[in-house]
Amino acid sequence: MTPKNILKYAYYPGCSLHASAGEYDLSTRELFKKLNIGLTEVPDWFCCGATPAHNVDELLSLSLCAKNLELAEQVDGDLAVACAACFSRLKTTQHVLGESDVKRKQVEKAIDAPVPLNGNVKHLLDILARDLGLERLEQAVTKPLAGLKVACYYGCLLTRPNDVPNLDCVEAPTIMEDVLKAVGAETVAWSHRLECCGANFTLSRPGVVVQLSHAILDSAKSAGADCIMVACPLCHGNLDIRQKEIEGVYSTQYAMPVFYITQLVGLAAGLGADKLGLDALIVNPMPLLKQKQLL
Repeated sequence: MTPKNILKYAYYPGCSLHASAGEYDLSTRELFKKLNIGLTEVPDWFCCGATPAHNVDELLSLSLCAKNLELAEQVDGDLAVACAACFSRLKTTQHVLGESDVKRKQVEKAIDAPVPLNGNVKHLLDILARDLGLERLEQAVTKPLAGLKVACYYGCLLTRPNDVPNLDCVEAPTIMEDVLKAVGAETVAWSHRLECCGANFTLSRPGVVVQLSHAILDSAKSAGADCIMVACPLCHGNLDIRQKEIEGVYSTQYAMPVFYITQLVGLAAGLGADKLGLDALIVNPMPLLKQKQLL
């Protein structure tokens, strides 16, 4: 790789990746290192407010994201974000403040700094599929995920609303499938890839989450998937951590591993299970990966 082609990003991990989704953070850092993509963590970053804050206090929510965008300016490169909720809130802040001078001035007073509205905020999927590119990603594969049938789960935040994230087509995105096909996996067609899993209702209304996540798992299983791939810690928590509970409520068994995208792409790139945090998954993926001769 020539110097002019070396990719470098500011990295905003967000709260989940430093806590319950530590394996997403680990696999992201290891995968990007393997692909020779630079990641420099934004200094002194803090919580973006995630999905609840804007429902309580819009100014606070916008200000949290705006301050993180300002901090990211200290690091060279576009801002790389792994969590779908963080990605959504940061992009929403740029959109809302770009549309309203009144709100932008309120936020700039709150953070005592100008808001950088033109910086590029990119989800990891965008970096892998477009900045690195599918051809170079395919060239990095040492262990193709041949024979692995994956249900790509976008959830409700990665591509919505229509005029904010601009990651892919709102109703018929393909970026997840494109990335997985580049690393040799087979993706399945299924009905619930854009449905909501209940997200942060997992604490306040767990019954809703169990019902919604059951429908997602059931759809993936009916489509013949071996596993589900996600790009959101909340989705992962609801589909992986709650899977045993869901099986009990509905008297069924899925045993459906739920991977982060960086774990599956990292596996194809030759990273070992210890570099991908596979032992942190609640639904044990090892039997499936051994059956497919991927470990």
